[in-house]
Amino acid sequence: MAGPEEDRGLRRLVRAAVFSWQGLRAAARHEAAFRQELLASLLLVPLALWLGEGAVEKALLLGSWLLVPLVELLNSAIEAVVDRIGDEPHALSGRAKDMGSAAVLLALLDAAAVWGILLFT
Repeated sequence: MAGPEEDRGLRRLVRAAVFSWQGLRAAARHEAAFRQELLASLLLVPLALWLGEGAVEKALLLGSWLLVPLVELLNSAIEAVVDRIGDEPHALSGRAKDMGSAAVLLALLDAAAVWGILLFT
């Protein structure tokens, strides 16, 4: 493994990109909700680019939707860390998982609101 002096510049960026790609692959492999959101993205990303009138609307449609899989990744990371700590039920573990799930719900509601406002008003 590279030392701190060696892990700079382009090498650091490449390593970060590799780790990011591994995270995306892990989420796609192990998280059903993330796979569903990827499938929805195959429809919603082109739709956002087609239905948005101008750059701002397209950016709002895309950004509000892409926030959903982003928050799903964070929720999955929280769940993985909680599960790593132990299998026994604990109030704080349940709270952490519930809060991660609530964040995904809010991202979905945000996307629905933005799409509804832009497309139906």
